[in-house]
Amino acid sequence: MEHLGAWGLIPPLLTIALAFITKDVIISLFLGIVSGLLIVAGGNPALALINTTDMLAAALNDGWNIRIFLFCALLGGLVGMLSRTGSSSALGVWAARHLKTGRSSQLAAWFFGLLIFIDDYFNSLTVGTMMRPITDAHRVSRAKLAYILDSTAAPVCIIAPISSWVVTVMSVVKGSDRFESLGISEFEFFIRSIPYNLYALLTLVMVVVIAVTKRDFGPMAASERMAREEGVLWNGDRYGAAPGDVEHIENPRARSIDMLFPIITLIVCAVVFFPLTTWLAAVDGQKYLTLGAAVSAIPLGVAFNDTDASVALFYAAVFTLVITYVYYLARRLLTIKSASESLRDGIASMVPALIVLTMAWTIGGVIKSSPADGGLGLAKYLSEVVVGGGFPVWLLPAVVFILSAIISFSTGTSWGTFTIMIPIVMPIIVALAETKGLAGGALINACMISVSAVLSGAIFGDHSSPISDTTILSSTGAGCPHLEHVSTQLPYALFVAGASLVGFAVGGVLLSDIAGIISALCVFALGLVFLPRLYKG
Repeated sequence: MEHLGAWGLIPPLLTIALAFITKDVIISLFLGIVSGLLIVAGGNPALALINTTDMLAAALNDGWNIRIFLFCALLGGLVGMLSRTGSSSALGVWAARHLKTGRSSQLAAWFFGLLIFIDDYFNSLTVGTMMRPITDAHRVSRAKLAYILDSTAAPVCIIAPISSWVVTVMSVVKGSDRFESLGISEFEFFIRSIPYNLYALLTLVMVVVIAVTKRDFGPMAASERMAREEGVLWNGDRYGAAPGDVEHIENPRARSIDMLFPIITLIVCAVVFFPLTTWLAAVDGQKYLTLGAAVSAIPLGVAFNDTDASVALFYAAVFTLVITYVYYLARRLLTIKSASESLRDGIASMVPALIVLTMAWTIGGVIKSSPADGGLGLAKYLSEVVVGGGFPVWLLPAVVFILSAIISFSTGTSWGTFTIMIPIVMPIIVALAETKGLAGGALINACMISVSAVLSGAIFGDHSSPISDTTILSSTGAGCPHLEHVSTQLPYALFVAGASLVGFAVGGVLLSDIAGIISALCVFALGLVFLPRLYKG
């Protein structure tokens, strides 16, 4: 037996429903896992709990999974160390000397948001703390700063090749049923799918266009007028008080380079280890006797594509952490005690994300494994139903974008959304594409645009939901009333989501990222021409 039929729908549907109701992704995923294993166990609750324990342990007994788990933990430790140095304040002082207008300060906030791509929480709080005095001086509304922070948090993390978000996506993609039929690595899949991630890309473009052209619309236009004409940076009468200042660490020894050093080190280490791990693996496998022979035999491009991303990123995180630790001690920005405390606090901050990640791996195993392997075989069942029902392959990207956006907005989490949706979408799109005779590049394009639609929908919710962590932290980092941030940002997010939906519809029909991007940009341009005139706020 390859699957248990419609019974396999219960775990993901229960997980989604509970996430809507409880707003707690961890308990929702856990109960989804238990429900699936209860079905497998024939209704025996004791056996279901035993199997749940075994599958949770098995999820971390996988070499790929445990390295990704540790990479995320170490990344949290790196952010914890960086945040204790006071280097963000030093970078803010440098920026203040060079930014003379509201436009330049907005673009600088956008740029620093791109630069600090390793963690969305750290991004929102650090850039907000650094840029708030500068944007205040130029009468840029707190709502606009909060929007910039939020727009360069999740949208940047999901397209940066080195972040906890990306390794999570690669891990979920790699574990999805039928992914192996594409014949490419999970890292290559991610890199090639970046142009399809329309919501994230258009959101980043939107910030620049609005900053340069000042074509604000809706409630944001009203907040900007109030700041520019009256010097009132937030609307306390309408939206309430602004949140208190976040922790602002001053360190007279800190310099701008101290902020950039760990980020640059992480990038350099990753670039080095991606091909190096392939060459080292070839030597370990005794295919080549020496590293030099492996380097000579395996071209650089092939080494990059064939790398084990979990190994390369784990090596990069370890080396970066050690180098940064020594650097901060040598610069006397941290002591051994404060460095250890910041490492501990940073790793502790990642615990909720690590739990979600482990739960996601486990429910993915329950969903995709056949009954013979202790699972439900849902992916196989859905593939048969959808393919047999003649569902059009071109419609899938638009449908999954809408579903993912609804789930993410309602629950406030992107991680929970793409860990639930990707394992369901991947086998369906592969089966549909193969039924239509698609193979090779066309098959890969169909999968990339469908998975990117899930990611885009998930990022929309994370970006715009009032209960999203990054939305709340962006309000806090900018010192903007939370309701003002939500109400001013939502029209912008919905506008970009609409343009993205058109792009996914057109891209799905033509299986082309170029067609999807062009059509989305056309809607985007038309909207920015007419919306400021029609929706003045």
